[in-house]
Amino acid sequence: MRVILLFICLSLVQATLAADRPNVLLICVDDLKPLLACYGDTLVKTPNVDRLAKRGMRFDMAYCNQAVCAPSRHALMLGLRPQTLGIYDLATRFRPVVPQAVSWPQHFKANGYRAEAMGKIYHVGHGNGDDKESWSAPHWPTKGNGVALYHDAANKATTADGRGASFESADVADTAYADGALALIARERITALKQMGTPWFLGVGFIRPHLPFVAPKRYWDLYQRSAFSVPPRTVPVDAPSYAPQFGGELRQYAGTPAKGEISDALSLSLIHGYHAAVSYMDAQLGVVLDALDASGQADNTIIVFWGDHGWHLGDHGMWCKHTNYEQAARIPLIIAGPGIKPGSATPALMETVDLYPTISALAGLPAPAKVDGLSQVEVLRGATGTRDHVIHVYPRGKRIGRAIRTARWRLVEWKEPSASPDTAELELYDYQEDPLETRNLAANKPEVIAELRAILAKHPEAKPQVKGDK
Repeated sequence: MRVILLFICLSLVQATLAADRPNVLLICVDDLKPLLACYGDTLVKTPNVDRLAKRGMRFDMAYCNQAVCAPSRHALMLGLRPQTLGIYDLATRFRPVVPQAVSWPQHFKANGYRAEAMGKIYHVGHGNGDDKESWSAPHWPTKGNGVALYHDAANKATTADGRGASFESADVADTAYADGALALIARERITALKQMGTPWFLGVGFIRPHLPFVAPKRYWDLYQRSAFSVPPRTVPVDAPSYAPQFGGELRQYAGTPAKGEISDALSLSLIHGYHAAVSYMDAQLGVVLDALDASGQADNTIIVFWGDHGWHLGDHGMWCKHTNYEQAARIPLIIAGPGIKPGSATPALMETVDLYPTISALAGLPAPAKVDGLSQVEVLRGATGTRDHVIHVYPRGKRIGRAIRTARWRLVEWKEPSASPDTAELELYDYQEDPLETRNLAANKPEVIAELRAILAKHPEAKPQVKGDK
């Protein structure tokens, strides 16, 4: 009898503790660079992201762990870097590689939370898929491919795989596109989760501004084409020939040349379209934030707004992500919630892998085991930072480019995994004197190279891309 009573008492205590814990609303946005008004951009219209920034802390030096969807999202959900997993591609599923891994929402589930998700949280496609172990209920997928006029047979036939054009301005409702429909589902789930009486973890994954840049016409109309300009197309002087890329993903869409320079006219259309898609996503974020406020749960909810990686908009002549350069690696990150100073900002260096342990600590949960990330909860409470550098990677053929980014410098070491450091080619950029990365300084700064390579040497060697079950 005493054992039964003790069990009941412990269960009641655990239930009470769980009920007092904050909810977590994770907003993931695909291909979003820090092109946001709250980050200082003077053209883009993002009132809802700016509204969220006023409620919490903006991270000005946050970085993805690899500038491509699937590995970046693995880093987010597992707290493990791509070079730890040996997964750098879109197709490889993480469960066959690390079957005992405990994902971020799994960790919250084990501590009394209900975990749900909708839209793009894990990368789904290219042979990859969602992780059912992460959720308390089946994942709500994004409906359709996110376009309106694109469904027209003539447009779809313009490319072999039916991708159609790279941008679209259609006079349609927000719900004609996937993110608008997703925001309404998120609104419903926020209301329903309140009724369940347990703390919740809800992932909402918007796909815009990922290509194609499609948005209702009214979001295009927020901008004048004459306000945009084409950035310099010059690649960094003395960079390895394989370090840049020139928009292979973009060139799969109709109307884009298969090779060569993207014209000024097309560049301006794409830049305009990216801005329109960002503003469209921002409006859907507003629907979700309004729902949270209306539910009465906002004061006890941690909100994480995260972009999976940046995006090249013609700088260096490059488009899309897929590099180790600043425009691809730097991400927007805003965290709001109980105990976080409203309207604050920090220059603290942050990696995507840090979010899992940070939000666990902020929610009062035990630290997750076996992650690469560090808890930065003290930064959220006003400390100056726990990292003096971040590390990220990108593969090129057999080479892995491991990059160390400090407040001032970025070193990239390109070599095959396990090869001698003497075989490496190096890049070095000074963001104090050369924020646009115009010149590789590796041959001119031996003392800086030595300092940064000493930091890199403390990190485990990158694993090669795993083979086997995908």
